[in-house]
Amino acid sequence: MSQYKSVFQRAKNSPSDFWLEAARAVHWETPPTTGLNDNNPPFNTWFEDGKINACHNALDIHVENGRADQAALIYDSPITGSKRTLTYKELRDEVALFAGALAAQGVSKGDRVLIYMPMIPEAVVAVLACARLGAVHSVVFGGFAANELAVRIDDCEPKLIVSASCGIEPARVVEYKPLLDSAIELASYKVPCCILHQREAVSATLIDGRDIDWQDAIAAAKPADCVPVKSTDPLYILYTSGTTGQPKGVVRDTGGSVVSLKWTMSNIYGVEPGEVYWAASDIGWVVGHSYIIYGPLFHGCTTVLYEGKPVGTPDAGAFWRVISEHKVSVLFTAPTAFRAIKKVDPDAALLKQYDMSMFRTLFLAGERCDPDTLEWAQTRLGVDVIDHWWQTETGWSICSNCLGIEKLPVVSGSPSVAVPGYDLDVLDEQGNPVAPGQIGALAVKLPLPPGTFITLWGAPERFKSAYFSTYEGYYETGDAGYIDENGYVFVMARTDDVINVAGHRLSTGAIEEVLAGHPDVAECAVLGASDDLKGQLPIGLVILSDGCDRSNEDITKELVARVRELIGPVAAFKSVAIVNKLPKTRSGKMLRATMRSIADSAEWNMPATIEDVSALDDVTTALKNMGYASKS
Repeated sequence: MSQYKSVFQRAKNSPSDFWLEAARAVHWETPPTTGLNDNNPPFNTWFEDGKINACHNALDIHVENGRADQAALIYDSPITGSKRTLTYKELRDEVALFAGALAAQGVSKGDRVLIYMPMIPEAVVAVLACARLGAVHSVVFGGFAANELAVRIDDCEPKLIVSASCGIEPARVVEYKPLLDSAIELASYKVPCCILHQREAVSATLIDGRDIDWQDAIAAAKPADCVPVKSTDPLYILYTSGTTGQPKGVVRDTGGSVVSLKWTMSNIYGVEPGEVYWAASDIGWVVGHSYIIYGPLFHGCTTVLYEGKPVGTPDAGAFWRVISEHKVSVLFTAPTAFRAIKKVDPDAALLKQYDMSMFRTLFLAGERCDPDTLEWAQTRLGVDVIDHWWQTETGWSICSNCLGIEKLPVVSGSPSVAVPGYDLDVLDEQGNPVAPGQIGALAVKLPLPPGTFITLWGAPERFKSAYFSTYEGYYETGDAGYIDENGYVFVMARTDDVINVAGHRLSTGAIEEVLAGHPDVAECAVLGASDDLKGQLPIGLVILSDGCDRSNEDITKELVARVRELIGPVAAFKSVAIVNKLPKTRSGKMLRATMRSIADSAEWNMPATIEDVSALDDVTTALKNMGYASKS
């Protein structure tokens, strides 16, 4: 039996023993004697008799064990032209002092603190300071609209909000304070106190009696010690991106998060303590929580906090510069970042300017990775490129090539195999497992492993109905795909992106693969639009690579013929348009559901997390020209 299969079976057959063994690798105030308690599914608990502090595991333990002078955090901001490195001792001291500032405002164990900040070191300090006190942080992506911020305030009722005067984009400065003030005004729950960090670009006006300047707060504070909490106590609330109306606040527990995230650093990502690990994401998303802040610091790595873009800050060599300058060993980012780089610099000419000798692995997740992007990265970088699949709800990988256990062959188009701890099945509409190679709903058999979500904040019934009611005994991922005869998983689309064309179930992801394989295509999206005759028909929207000088008509004809050749006439693929932009969230996810609603002339709301509103206008125009979006 292979090493991977051996570890996978141990986790599947004896989850309590497996994860109790992993739990010995972290620091406990009171070590647990029990692993899993599954007496009340889906509300399973892990290590419930243990006591722990996440901040102690992220910082203090490393200061005590010889890493005091090692870099913990490298801040790199091409947006502002500033850089800063904090050692483990320096970061620990700043966190302890800010925890004291929070405590001076009455924040204590179990209180919620909402953090609304850009990608600056103070944001990481604020997160870890909450964990130090046993307070529950809820990070909201910086620059969110006031209404979206208000509904999150009402949902988690924070004791305090930590914010900054502004966020800085390549072409604009986003003032946070007016958004924050408006959100507090809109919210029914009235926040008693805000601590605000003033950035040089903008100085915000503070409200007497409510707002406190960051520097004043820490000047008056005394360092706070770590507060042990129960393993089952919440570490944080993270609201799922794109939510409108009543938000879904994903709750992560403390002990399970510490154990699972530290385990993933060595077993999935194959990194050692002391190495530099970079997750090019934002702390407002789950990747930022798991792999900018917690995972690398639990493991004693150096983590990179990057305030910039993959292109335009200043060019498509930005990622190579960061990797070279900071000696990054492993990069984790979204496929959309590499599509952006590939579009601007298709031959990766800028790569030749940088020493990449320390770099060995690229991990991709967050949006389905088409084989063409993966192969482009493999060819240009000459390193292992690993697609892996996980979700806000899981907090870490459901599927991955686990480099620290056994490096398996990379299969293009697949995020590899189920990670130990996840028992994954493909189910039909009746909830029965299907044969290898057959598409269906991807679902995880309970129990979920440690570090996955334990409930939705204030909404336990919604937790059950939204994720566990469709298939008894399973967590419904909401993704569709198949598992081949070798156990490799193929995530093809969200379940509502599996389209039915004249009775044939087709994956929009499979059609996207074919379009992305055309040499002139930089990026694409396929959606299913309603059709009176066939039920649904696929529509392709395509962005061309920079420098392409061929006619749109020739390219669209080739794309239609390509789908017919590689998928077949059954796809009935005839509608494709060239666009300048595709609408995405700020985390890189394509807004397919919104585009589908526009095509069908259905009601839709402007997504709160949209990166560029003009992309929707571009797509709407293209859809109208194809005869869709009549009411948009």
